[in-house]
Amino acid sequence: MKRLPLAVLVYAIFATPALAHHGVASLGAAGLEGPGAPVETSSSATLPQGTWLGYLKVDHAKSRTFDADPGNPEGDTNQYWMLGLGYGFKPWLSGYLFQPYNIKKDEAGGMNSRGFTDLSMMGVVGFKYDERFMLVPANESLDDLMDWHFTAYAGASLPTGDANHRLRDGSIDPGKSLGFGKSSFSYGLTATRQLSDNATAVFEANQIRFQTYEYDSGDRVRFGTENRLNGALSYRLMTDPASKFRLDGNVELNYLSLGRDVENGIGAEATGGDMIYGVVGVRLYKDNMSLGLALKKPIWTDLNEEDLQQGAEGKEKYRFIATFSALF
Repeated sequence: MKRLPLAVLVYAIFATPALAHHGVASLGAAGLEGPGAPVETSSSATLPQGTWLGYLKVDHAKSRTFDADPGNPEGDTNQYWMLGLGYGFKPWLSGYLFQPYNIKKDEAGGMNSRGFTDLSMMGVVGFKYDERFMLVPANESLDDLMDWHFTAYAGASLPTGDANHRLRDGSIDPGKSLGFGKSSFSYGLTATRQLSDNATAVFEANQIRFQTYEYDSGDRVRFGTENRLNGALSYRLMTDPASKFRLDGNVELNYLSLGRDVENGIGAEATGGDMIYGVVGVRLYKDNMSLGLALKKPIWTDLNEEDLQQGAEGKEKYRFIATFSALF
């Protein structure tokens, strides 16, 4: 991309971990001028050719609890940390590696787990529409950035985590394991349009599919397919060209449909369902760095056997998300 006057472009890469046991990676970009980037919804951005991106993200999820009996501890908090590294192979082609670290904690007396989980990789192809569809060029003016931009991406996890991680009582809980045992696969599309000098609309659709894995306990489990539809509006609130600082506000709606997990060939009770999250956040840009902060809460749910899904997606009190990224 062209290095525009007063616009040192800062590319922000985000991870969007699901609450129970797995995570997703997504991308975005913004500069002092040009399109904005939400926190959870993937924006249609690729990295400049020959440029690296590093980032760190934490997603802290606090679960609602319903049973006051200390002898029946429930899920309390989950923290999803993620390190990422991206590289621009071409103006229209970027590649990424992600290494998550998960912390899953129950109330006192429960079973906790923590550790590095499956490494994952992703490739992103960027294209745009300007009288015709084309791959993203190396140079774009501010007027060019007002065009519709799109990405198509695909990725896979590698079974590097310990799928048979044992809890302190020696048991294996697939929902608290540190890997899937086999690769999972993700793919999706994004669309981004800068509506005005300050406002940007972003849309995304993606899916993640899992394979059946037999744990050392003898249980065969396939986690339910995840389908996501996201929409976001980013609005530039403040720009200071002299200090290369920008502040954006973001509002998002994230729809998630989870299929039932399958255990030993049978649909598992109290898994899966549909939900919508509302997200409110800000993104700050300084030089070649970006900081994103957001609060995410479920605003509508239709879960299978909902009363039994404590600690699952859609049953959070809130999720607090922070990301830090730098282009170099």
